[in-house]
Amino acid sequence: MSFTSILLQWFSEHGRALPWRETRDPYASWLSEIILQQTRIEQGRPYWERFMRRWPTVEALAAAAEDDVLKEWQGLGYYSRARNLLFAARQVVALGGFPTTLEGIRQLKGVGDYTAAAIGSFAFGLPAAVVDGNVFRVLARHFGIATPINTTEGKKEFTALAQALMAPSEAALFNQAMMDFGATQCTPASPRCTECPLQETCTAFRENRIAELPVKRRTLKVKERQLVYIYIRYKGMTALRRRPAGDIWQGLYEPWLAESAPCGAVLLRQHVKHVLTHRILYADFYLWEPTEKPSLPDGYFWISEADLDGYAVPRLIEMLLDALPSPAEAASSAASAPTKPSD
Repeated sequence: MSFTSILLQWFSEHGRALPWRETRDPYASWLSEIILQQTRIEQGRPYWERFMRRWPTVEALAAAAEDDVLKEWQGLGYYSRARNLLFAARQVVALGGFPTTLEGIRQLKGVGDYTAAAIGSFAFGLPAAVVDGNVFRVLARHFGIATPINTTEGKKEFTALAQALMAPSEAALFNQAMMDFGATQCTPASPRCTECPLQETCTAFRENRIAELPVKRRTLKVKERQLVYIYIRYKGMTALRRRPAGDIWQGLYEPWLAESAPCGAVLLRQHVKHVLTHRILYADFYLWEPTEKPSLPDGYFWISEADLDGYAVPRLIEMLLDALPSPAEAASSAASAPTKPSD
């Protein structure tokens, strides 16, 4: 049997049952693909289900407010995906419906070659192979390909191979099978080689190169960044700002980001580590309860603490806010807590 025949037979027995696979609605497929970028299925599935309940059609999503979409997205990270999602939904509505060609789908904000191929094959049966991390790994190991997967040459080589292996009439099945095989069988660590139906023809297994493949060229060095956040509490109010464009977490909200803590501020969390793609953040978090209402830096505004849950914040801020005591708790522990000393 051929590679493709064995793969599809495996999929018929072991493929994952996922709700977005039960429909050919392009909106459902597109939404799942955007959510699952940089996100595991177990984490992303509840978000997909909530989005589908709240905005069951692309028209409903297009009419949503950005703050509402960002709040619903909270916890998934990579918030540009949420902003692109809303922008693309409005593109689709302006077009009168989802594009039905790969080129048309690629014109949607936030949609690249992989996502276009996924939507095109799943919703419209277009004969386009998807190539993601799972596909790279399966093909690199089985065929012994050492071309770095994060190079232009590598992407072209693996895409061409996947396209050649795919039967045009079974594009959706082939793509889903490749993704599931990589996710559950040919996994990054501890792949299930002893029970793999492709073991006999797998180059990496035969040559003991499983740990070496796929090859990835080294990329940019990760940078570190130190942040100091001050949660101001004054008569049931606190201060936030919406993060501007051109930096991480665009459009999300955060407490006062300061150079240092003011006198009398209570340290709640210190050196909280948060890892992003190309940087590592270390954050200190203080509670400051001034006796007089302070002037706020430009861009910040007062809100009631009771309304805080209505603002979408980055995951790091969520982690910091978890350490925030209630006003009563803060009052009882102020005397013994470490504070910012006077200069």
